[in-house]
Amino acid sequence: MEKQINIYNLKIYYETSCRNIKHPRLEFKTGKLLLVLPKNYKKENELINRHKNWIYEKSLIIELAKKDAEKKIVNPKEDKELKNFVYYLIEKYSKETGTLPEQVHFRELKSKWGSCGSKRLTFNTLLKYLPENLIKYIVFHEIVHLKEKNHNDEFQKIISRKFKNYRENEKELLTYWFLIQDLTGK
Repeated sequence: MEKQINIYNLKIYYETSCRNIKHPRLEFKTGKLLLVLPKNYKKENELINRHKNWIYEKSLIIELAKKDAEKKIVNPKEDKELKNFVYYLIEKYSKETGTLPEQVHFRELKSKWGSCGSKRLTFNTLLKYLPENLIKYIVFHEIVHLKEKNHNDEFQKIISRKFKNYRENEKELLTYWFLIQDLTGK
């Protein structure tokens, strides 16, 4: 059930999900606030109030990304063209980093552009809607995860050596995420 809160005069819609967990958490995975709560959790309002600044800031970032999405134009690639381009990038970046995945998969992911498991990379088929510079960034990002599992300092250092504007890429990816969700009706 969708609920609503007002933080600093900004109307924010959210949903709750009760799960078998110990500690509550807040997520913005698909652009909407989700409170993941332990079963029988009674302090929902207190949790929101404690994190209201974070919720507000994330909500503003998402609203800006949605506005920017209205100005973007996409030229989707054919699936085969996307796969060929990604395989080319994997080969190129694997040589640069000294890491090579054992498996590469493509499927539609609900909340991310790619993922890295033990020597396995999975890429979202929605990458076909992105400009090439962002596809390059995502492929490199996932290849670096073969070396560094977390977004630690070493990971950031490797990423920033190759993509000096990686923070800008992250913002642009968020904008494209909302644009593609609108285009595909997801």
